[in-house]
Amino acid sequence: MSGARRGEDGLRADLAALGISFTEVAHGPLFTVADSAALHAAMPGAHSKNLFLKDAGGSYWLVTVPAEGRVDLKSLPAVLGSKRLSFGSAAAMDAILGLAPGSVTPLAAINAAPGSITLVLAEPLASAPQVNVHPLRNTATIGLAGAAILQLLRHWGHAPRIAAIPLLEPA
Repeated sequence: MSGARRGEDGLRADLAALGISFTEVAHGPLFTVADSAALHAAMPGAHSKNLFLKDAGGSYWLVTVPAEGRVDLKSLPAVLGSKRLSFGSAAAMDAILGLAPGSVTPLAAINAAPGSITLVLAEPLASAPQVNVHPLRNTATIGLAGAAILQLLRHWGHAPRIAAIPLLEPA
């Protein structure tokens, strides 16, 4: 599949075409993990957060981790085999993923040209029976298997990576 902007209609068409089942909950806008605390209690499964990153070499990364984890950004480059990482800009996020901050999801890869970004899914999410992510907007959450997320990413021409993401100890 190409990285042309296909949006949520394209996402739903691909879910149907691939026979991927999912659950969905509509809600008010959620911008942060803290905003979604009530949803976590109401929707079973692994909740996620996404880090849109740029390395010192100019490569972009989207790293999806469990919502409760605090990623050790200093140790992450060694795990990923990247240069030093910092957060990507909202303009780059829009250009590559077609999204604004607060709506980031690995499913935005439907809008990303293959090779424009490296997608990384934390090991616990890759094997989870249900991972909860936004369907390209932050006013809904869909739950689908981690394996289904990987299947979609590959369907869109990406080569997702599964990694043991280094986490910081809780504060």
